[in-house]
Amino acid sequence: MAVNLYDSAYELEKAIRQSNEFNSLKQAYEEVNADPTAKQLFENFRNIQMQLQQKQMMGQNISEQEVQQAQQTVALVQQNPKIARLMEAEQRLSMMIGELNKIIMRPLEELYGPLV
Repeated sequence: MAVNLYDSAYELEKAIRQSNEFNSLKQAYEEVNADPTAKQLFENFRNIQMQLQQKQMMGQNISEQEVQQAQQTVALVQQNPKIARLMEAEQRLSMMIGELNKIIMRPLEELYGPLV
């Protein structure tokens, strides 16, 4: 019996969308977006995060000033309870997806050995 992997992937997507982890993240995200102050703070945090990631991917150095700015933004973000809940929910979903990825990669790991 042939298995259509794409059908299985779409079923997995559906299951993720119905999971408690995703729904908690979605609710937390909606709460942040409903609060103009939290929304602006979170958008600022994400922009800084993306800029630093782009610099790293391009092999550019990150200045001490950029590091300090990022640390200050993280401190502000962590003080906002709505954003803190969002980040916690995001972490839980990320952990679940990481575990799913380990399961999905198991056939390759069994074939080639542990992937580092």
